[in-house]
Amino acid sequence: MPAINSQFFETQQVLTYTTTTPNGFYGPTHGWNSFGLQANPTTMSPSFVFNQTSVMTQCEVLATTLAGSGYTYCSLDSGWSIGDHGDVYGRLVNEPDIFPNMTALADYLHAIGLQLGVYVVPGAFISDENKTVYDTDVVIGSICSGDNGLDRCNFNYTLYGVQEWHNSVVNLFAEWGVDFIKLDFITPGSPSNGANLPDDSSGAVLAFHRAIAQASRPMRLNIGWKLDRSRKLNAIWNQTSESVRVDQDINNGGSSTFVDWSTVQRTIDNYRSYISVRRRDDGVGVPMAVHPSLDALYVGNNASVSGVTDVQRQTIMTHWIGAGADLIIDSDLTNLDDFGIALLTNNEALAVADFTARYPMQPRNPGTGGYDSQQLQAWIAGPGEDGMAIVVLVNYGPDLASGGYATYEPGTLKVSVTWRDLGLAGNSYSVRDVWNDQDLGVIATGLSATLDEGESTLYIVQA
Repeated sequence: MPAINSQFFETQQVLTYTTTTPNGFYGPTHGWNSFGLQANPTTMSPSFVFNQTSVMTQCEVLATTLAGSGYTYCSLDSGWSIGDHGDVYGRLVNEPDIFPNMTALADYLHAIGLQLGVYVVPGAFISDENKTVYDTDVVIGSICSGDNGLDRCNFNYTLYGVQEWHNSVVNLFAEWGVDFIKLDFITPGSPSNGANLPDDSSGAVLAFHRAIAQASRPMRLNIGWKLDRSRKLNAIWNQTSESVRVDQDINNGGSSTFVDWSTVQRTIDNYRSYISVRRRDDGVGVPMAVHPSLDALYVGNNASVSGVTDVQRQTIMTHWIGAGADLIIDSDLTNLDDFGIALLTNNEALAVADFTARYPMQPRNPGTGGYDSQQLQAWIAGPGEDGMAIVVLVNYGPDLASGGYATYEPGTLKVSVTWRDLGLAGNSYSVRDVWNDQDLGVIATGLSATLDEGESTLYIVQA
């Protein structure tokens, strides 16, 4: 990692991501996932059914309307595979009435410049316990037992045959042409939500990571949800995965809108906690390999469908970019509005995302430079080795998800932060307003903006 020039910061502890992730990729995952439309069926296009044809129609938008903006992963969520048994070797297989030909789907996506993602959860199927792991004599029931509530048993990760089962599953994915695995219900961390999850399924993450390493094609591995942030578990996530979820699902399950602003604030505050733990555990100067996932990006559709105002949609995009997080759109891509397209394809904002893929933003309280959760907030990413930094100012308004901030003032407020608050050493910096496409010139002392509730800024600051 290039050395950070100390002339550009005073008390800012610059955090960095490694140039490549544990499975050999640059930066977080950018693309689309089907979960939003599956979980919120009244938000979707009347023509959408979760099947191979409708998914291809959605993902064609990535290759046309959003072409050149880096959204290349087309990811299937739960329901793409048979839910209660595998093939003769207990491997996951596609639901033939919904996704009849995974190889054909992968080939089609690859031909238009996209990649295929699939969803999995830990364990083999209980109904497959009498089957034998591919290319071994190991009976699945001898290495996997119990019931985790997802029609699956729990592996004993110390036994021979467990890694071989994972290898066989990932090798089958590779034969199809899969590029990305979303591994869900990992513990410690994931709420059971009616399941009976084991206390610790981190062994599944290690097993899938090793399986990817021996497969015939590279694959990303993203894990969820709301995972444990202890030093021991962070070390596992950081050695195995491209991204780790920091919160539960943010969607309004079964509702006519995708998301609520209060839930978005909860996720942002969970990111604050996450990045503070990473700063504590990893230390300044020790790059992090795994990126955060703030869950789905619901900014593509108008306010009546997204559930948040245009101002809030822009603030969501700003925070997901600033965190160096996954940009996985769960919107209805066939009904993007002009504002959603502008957010998702803004070249300068996406250039900022490239920067924050190396330097994640951290909170800095106006007036104190502290890290506490509060209504009027500043964030800073960097500065990098050339003195460039990203600064976000925001007025969150009331935080309904957590019962309110210690102090809350309604309406439009002025947010002001000094360079010293941000941990920067200089007396003046050149500033550019990204979303308004405006150079603000050289500014002394610091930054200020008058912001309504849910409104934010995105600045490029250059020494």
